Amino acid sequence: MIHRSSLRHLALLLLLGAISTGTLLAQARPRARELGIPIGGTAGALDAITDVAGVEVGHTTLISGEGKLVVGKGPIRTGVTAILPRGKTSDDPVFSAWWTLNGNGEMTGTHWLDESGFLWGPVMITNTQSVGVVRDAVIDWAVKKGWNDFLFALPVVAETWDGGLSDIDGFHVTREDAVHALESARGGPVTEGNVGGGTGMVCHQFKGGIGTASRRLSVKEGGYTVGVLVQCNYGARRRLSIAGVPVGQEIDDLRPCWLNGSPGDSSRGKCSDGGYKNERGSGSIIIVIATDAPLLPHQLQRVARRAALAVGRMGGLGEDSSGDIFIAFSTANAKASVDTGTVKLTMLPNDRINPMFEATVQATEEAIVNALLAAETMTGADGFRVYALPRDRLMTAMKKYGR
Repeated sequence: MIHRSSLRHLALLLLLGAISTGTLLAQARPRARELGIPIGGTAGALDAITDVAGVEVGHTTLISGEGKLVVGKGPIRTGVTAILPRGKTSDDPVFSAWWTLNGNGEMTGTHWLDESGFLWGPVMITNTQSVGVVRDAVIDWAVKKGWNDFLFALPVVAETWDGGLSDIDGFHVTREDAVHALESARGGPVTEGNVGGGTGMVCHQFKGGIGTASRRLSVKEGGYTVGVLVQCNYGARRRLSIAGVPVGQEIDDLRPCWLNGSPGDSSRGKCSDGGYKNERGSGSIIIVIATDAPLLPHQLQRVARRAALAVGRMGGLGEDSSGDIFIAFSTANAKASVDTGTVKLTMLPNDRINPMFEATVQATEEAIVNALLAAETMTGADGFRVYALPRDRLMTAMKKYGR
């Protein structure tokens, strides 16, 4: 599947051959469930956030240039991802809440989210320096659609830093790119890996990016669905754990590095770590949790908090320089914001919320693993290279530990 990108960049992408074979085949790579990685739970039909009815996801992926970093010109490895709780044709807000494990990051609109309990419009994810332009684009897009109530909505835009691989200070994401992500959003399978806001991201010192997964509760537990989408860009290698297996210790090589020399040099293609270190786990992760269970905002914040347990299971600590910010929303209780005098709501009793917690932890862990499995090795600014997690060695490690 070819990544969708803005028309403004399409000719340039084709001209430079920026859409690599690895990118084209990204979705052919087996996911965690297909590899039999034992994370637990029952996945939805798509094993994606779009298993929650009505949720749509869209990406704009910007990949061009190579070689020396020239601020304002590239290389470019970035993009935007849009998640729309009720799809791009609905301006009906959803109950929502957010939570942060560590706050070295940004998610706009959270003050009003706390005050109102509603998420109005999409959740957008991009790179750190592009939050402002994406926020402006969402407002303009909503106004043009006639979503008058959105004038007071304060869009939710989150970020992680892709300045290793991309010219982050070049401000290459435009309003048109953000609108393209919104307009291209749809239900169905979600493209993962080096796409959208996750294009230039690094996770546990392997290539990271966008990942998704879902869990369906049993009929006895209500039959609800929990879907998760992550943009993972966090974590130290030595602490990476998958399904309880110390993968980071088993695969300690293939560290991010810089290609030496220039085209034609005998040293070209040899990678040197150049002193690269990230054992402190710097970076960030944005986690978006969707459900059709009738949860109120205070309950959704409880759900959002549980995503931190999945990050911990994977080896993240919410380190000082990491922005770990989570948002959860429920598509139940439609039209709850309409002033009818008194609004009638449904709510899942707190005594029945534990299965939601478990499903959230499972889906979040699997979404992170799926991001790692889908991502392809990428070389970006100044020849900085980040390797993909090798599936064969991952499975060897799984078998070694009886998993």
